[in-house]
Amino acid sequence: MKRVVSVSLGSSKRNKSQEVEILGEKFSVERIGTDGDLKKFGDMFAELDGKVDALGVGGADIYVVVGEKRYAFRQILKLVARARKTPVVDGSGLKHTLERVTIETLQNDGTVDFKKETVLLVSAVDRFGMAQALDKIGGKVIYGDLLFGIGLPFPINKYKNVKRLGATVLPIITKLPFKWFYPTGEKQDERKPKFEKVWREATLIAGDTLFIKRYASNDLKGKTILTQTVRKADLEWLKKAGAKRVITTTPVMGGETFATNVMEGVIVALLGRPPAQITEKDYLETLGKLGWKPNVIDLSTV
Repeated sequence: MKRVVSVSLGSSKRNKSQEVEILGEKFSVERIGTDGDLKKFGDMFAELDGKVDALGVGGADIYVVVGEKRYAFRQILKLVARARKTPVVDGSGLKHTLERVTIETLQNDGTVDFKKETVLLVSAVDRFGMAQALDKIGGKVIYGDLLFGIGLPFPINKYKNVKRLGATVLPIITKLPFKWFYPTGEKQDERKPKFEKVWREATLIAGDTLFIKRYASNDLKGKTILTQTVRKADLEWLKKAGAKRVITTTPVMGGETFATNVMEGVIVALLGRPPAQITEKDYLETLGKLGWKPNVIDLSTV
C-alpha cells in the first residue's frame, strides 16, 4: 500500500485519514495538523522521510506564482528540506494544471459562465492557475491579494496589475515569516470578516477554503464557492451563510475532500518520479486517466 501524508501547519482538529484504491493501487492518504508549531512541522518531515511515498505541505505554501515567475517562502522551504528522500509537494503542480482545467471545464460544459459572473479570487498568487484561466476567459474578476494577503483596502481588477505588484513585493514577502500572511494553527478557525463590499459585489467566490472562511462576509446568499478542501463543518457554515453551491476541484473521499497538496502527492506516488521530473503533460495525462472532474455540491441538499 502506498502512503501519502500531508503535514499541515493547521489545526489538528481537521486531521483525516482514508484508504482508497486509485488506478488499481491501494493508498493510505492522511492529513496531520501541527497546530502552527513550526518546530513540530519541520520535525515531522524529518521523521517521515523515507517512510512514506510522498509528503504534502498543508496549511502553507512553498511556492507562490505570478506570471511566469515562481517565488519560494524561505521559512517553509527550509523546514520541508529536512525530508531528503521522500518527494515533497505543496499542490502547486495541480494549481497549475487541475485548477486551470477546472475553470475551463466549468466554462465549457456550462456549469458556470464566468463571463457573466463577478468573481472574487481571494489570492491570485496562491491559486495562480485559476487566476490565469479566469483572465483568459474574461469577465469581471476581483483579485484579493492586497485585501486579504496584506490587509490593504485596494481590490485589484486586472491580472496584469497582479503581475506588476507581485514582481515588486513577492521577493520581499517570501523572506518574511509565513504566519504574517496566512493563518496557522488555531487562527485558522478564527473569523475576521473584512471588506464587506467586495463579498457583496461578488457572485462567485474562488480560492483557498480557509482564506474564504476567515475573511468572508456572514451573508453569502446565492453565491457559488469554488475551492478545493471542504469538510462537513465547512459545508454547514457555508449553507448557514446562504451560499447556493460549492464546487470542489479535488475528489470526494469519505464524504469530504483533501487539499491539492495531498492529491498531488498521490499523483507523484503513482508516477514514482521526483516532482522536478514531472511535466505539465505528465500531470494532465494522469489526471485524464484518473477522470477527476469538478464536484458540484448543491447546499440545499446538505
